Amino acid sequence: MSPRRSYDQYCSAARALDLVGDRWTLLIVRELLAGPRRYTDLHADLPGVSTDVLASRLKDMERDGLGTRRRLPPPGAAYVYELTPRGRELLPVLQALSRWGEAELGERRPTDALRAHWFALPLLRSLESSSGGEGLVEVRLEEGDFHLYVGADDGPVYGDGPAPGEPDARLVLDADTCTAIGRGELSMADAVRDGRVAVTGDGTFAKALREA
Repeated sequence: MSPRRSYDQYCSAARALDLVGDRWTLLIVRELLAGPRRYTDLHADLPGVSTDVLASRLKDMERDGLGTRRRLPPPGAAYVYELTPRGRELLPVLQALSRWGEAELGERRPTDALRAHWFALPLLRSLESSSGGEGLVEVRLEEGDFHLYVGADDGPVYGDGPAPGEPDARLVLDADTCTAIGRGELSMADAVRDGRVAVTGDGTFAKALREA
C-alpha cells in the first residue's frame, strides 16, 4: 500500500483530492456504485488501467474508508469490492462531474471504449428530474442492458444486465439518444414524447414518464 500523498493544505477541497484525486479512483467509484464487484470484472470495465494500479487504488480506498473487500460465501468463495457509506457519498460528486463534462463529450473517437452501463449516471439524473419518483428501471441498448435504482438512498445505484425481477419501467433507446441526454441536449421527457425512448410498464413510474 502506497503512502498517502497530500497537498498539505487546510482546505476541504484539497483534503477531498488527497483521497480521490489520483487517476482512476473516481472511475473505480463509478463502477462500485453498481454494488459489489470482483476484481476481474472491475479490470474488464476499466479498459486502460493496469493491474498494479487497480490493485493499488483499491487498497488505498480500503485504507481511506471509501471501500471494503469481503469474501463471498460458498459456492461463490470469491472476493468482491464494494463502497462504504462514505464512498457512496461520492455519487453526487460524480453526478456533478458528469454534468460538467457533458460539454466535453463531442463525437465518439475511434479509440474511445464504451460500456452500456456508463450511461447509467446521466440517465439516472435525467430520470430523477423527469419523474420525481422511485423505482427499478431497466434500460435496453444495442450495446447491452443495465438497470437503475431511481431514488435509492442506499445500496446499488445501478446494475449491469437486465433488472432482477419485474422492473417498474422498461426503456428501449439507442446510444445516440443516450448521448444526447448525457450531453444535456435532450431531456428524458422530450425523448419519450418524440418516440426516441420507448417506455413499457403499467406501474406509476412508467406512467409518469409517459405523461411527463
